[in-house]
Amino acid sequence: MKHLSTILSVIALALIAVLFYFQFANKKPHTEVHAGPAEKDNSFKMAYFDIDSLQNNYQYYKDALDELKTKEQSMNNELQSLEKSYQRKIQEWQQRGSSMSQSEAEAANREYQQMQANYQQRRGMLEQQIGNLQMEKRKNIKEKIEAFLKDYNKDRKYAYIISYEPELMFYKDSAYDITGDLIKGLNAGYQPIKK
Repeated sequence: MKHLSTILSVIALALIAVLFYFQFANKKPHTEVHAGPAEKDNSFKMAYFDIDSLQNNYQYYKDALDELKTKEQSMNNELQSLEKSYQRKIQEWQQRGSSMSQSEAEAANREYQQMQANYQQRRGMLEQQIGNLQMEKRKNIKEKIEAFLKDYNKDRKYAYIISYEPELMFYKDSAYDITGDLIKGLNAGYQPIKK
């Protein structure tokens, strides 16, 4: 989840580049025309939201992080439990040491190899589950933001709404900051699951 802001920003920048290309690629040379009062306002407006503020104040995002932390802790606890049981078995073998027969030592070695394989397999499976959950949560958050912004901008007041990240944007006019509206709207539409 810590990379969500970077991912969303990169996606936003890519979308902006594509949209700018389509906006300006097929334009004929501009001739100045003075708009009459009946003509539509063609001003270009962009709004933005602060991704850090969203992450810190959007309850669904915070709940998703908590769920991921809980799953990661559960995974770590399970892996630690496996390690402890394996360590106990290894200590038993070490205590028996020289009193083990050749066949017992070979069996212990095979069991040790199997324990390592089981551990790696279980670890991989748990990490994949966490990775899938992270992707699902990112996707859900992105979809919720997009749905809210589509409704929020149904009057087409803004040509683009992007996420703001300090490293990627050099100037912003706070008049076009819709972070508060976004957080308020997203939180209003979120019903946390009762535990």
